Amino acid sequence: MRVSRDKVNKVAHVLTDALADMSEVDFVEDRNTIRLEARKILEDLLNQEEKIDQAARQMIENQKKTILEGSQEWDILYRKYYNDQVKKLGI
Repeated sequence: MRVSRDKVNKVAHVLTDALADMSEVDFVEDRNTIRLEARKILEDLLNQEEKIDQAARQMIENQKKTILEGSQEWDILYRKYYNDQVKKLGI
């Protein structure tokens, strides 16, 4: 699932604001720099997740028999292949 840039920015803002409100956290950079870095990290994670999703779907499509998306068999295979890809990347 693609998340819009606006939503990623909103999450980065909420995260930065929450960190700023913590007495245990001191920023060594300005808030905008922290927010931009949080946004970059979120975008990288979302891109990795999309690649994992596409790899899992491709593995299901490569099966000899046709497996319909939404079926119980498809769901089981998707979870298995998705988890295998996550482990492979060490996430």
